[in-house]
Amino acid sequence: MAIVHRLVTLSDTTPTEIVGHDNQPHEVHLHNMTKSSNEYIYIGGSAVGTGNSIHIDPGESITLNLGPEDRLWAISDPDGLEVGVLDIRKND
Repeated sequence: MAIVHRLVTLSDTTPTEIVGHDNQPHEVHLHNMTKSSNEYIYIGGSAVGTGNSIHIDPGESITLNLGPEDRLWAISDPDGLEVGVLDIRKND
């Protein structure tokens, strides 16, 4: 098992790939690093936007289980927010 962690600064206009694909399933923990109200991180596919995806509230953490070859993208509102990523790759 490999654990990959990183802090990613996001744009408010251009989606950023925050979790790349793997050849095995992997568990991903995401955390909106800001504590200020009304500052959201939006996650989804490569066409993620503020009007077409779910968001992570300030200070909130979520966990996702991704399949092989899945990727995850994000943007922020406002520009420049940081998302903490912990990607637990189950390479046996």
